Amino acid sequence: MARATIGMISSYPGLDEKPDWLWQQTPDYFGVWDKIQILATEPQPDFLLMYNYTSFPREPQKKLWFWQNNKAQAQYKQAQEKLKHKLRGVPKERIIYLLREPPLEEVVEKNKRFYQQAQAYCDYISGPDDYAPNPDYMPAIWYYSNSFRELNEMPSPAKIRNCSWVTSGINRTANHRRRLEFLRLLRNHKCKFDLYGRNLPDWAQGWGAIPNKWFAMAPYYYNLAIENYAENSWYVSEKLWDALLAWCLPIYYGGSAADQLLPPGSFLRLPSLDEKGFAYIQEVTATPDAWYAAKDAIAEARQIILHKLNLLAWLSNYVQKFSY
Repeated sequence: MARATIGMISSYPGLDEKPDWLWQQTPDYFGVWDKIQILATEPQPDFLLMYNYTSFPREPQKKLWFWQNNKAQAQYKQAQEKLKHKLRGVPKERIIYLLREPPLEEVVEKNKRFYQQAQAYCDYISGPDDYAPNPDYMPAIWYYSNSFRELNEMPSPAKIRNCSWVTSGINRTANHRRRLEFLRLLRNHKCKFDLYGRNLPDWAQGWGAIPNKWFAMAPYYYNLAIENYAENSWYVSEKLWDALLAWCLPIYYGGSAADQLLPPGSFLRLPSLDEKGFAYIQEVTATPDAWYAAKDAIAEARQIILHKLNLLAWLSNYVQKFSY
């Protein structure tokens, strides 16, 4: 089978304008993985990935008004043509839709609408919730500039600090606010960890935003990996992958998906976002013993993330179902 090219569009700002998106997640140059190559801007790709694409043309619900309004119709048709151009002539059966956002109560109806809208353009539609046409775990991505080969071959970097947490000051949902309240609890109890992230409140005592998360994780034994959503068996995000790829032992708060994907002992379960959770963090991080005990499991988990859960591996397996 000839190598298949995979184009990509996304509603994440700027991603579909970057030809090298995900090139750091392949062992070979230019985004090549086995029989595929991901090239976001490829003008005539064999397949197209709609990656968290949420900018669909939306027909107004007041249909009588809409069909009586020539300007509204013209704008809708223009939006349809714009999306058609982005799809680059790829047939529906070769367009893949992956939604990455968690089904938070505040946005779940929007997510359902995106799944419905995607059906007009895509053959395979998936997301980390039971509302998706094909519920599934999100294939792994990570936010490091390190090459795949470097991550794959490196031993553990020197660990010189105890625990870090990379998060943000976002507070737009109840789950975000709950996480911030846990952060406040930890600070009030003078829990020792280094905090990084954007838009954090002054009281959080953060060290600021950090473009490459590697520098906020690699020197640490432990990392607080706290998901925005922990209420189903599908959602697990890069918070866990980033920590493990930096050879941290994650102290993880999230759903049960991680237990299905990673080997036992490769991460620790934070029991709750309250006093009990604080006590657990204090106990674990008092010494590096838990990290040393988990080192072999972390090494195994890293290989699973790099070679099996990797989005490029997922895309390669998907493409193999086709012959052309």
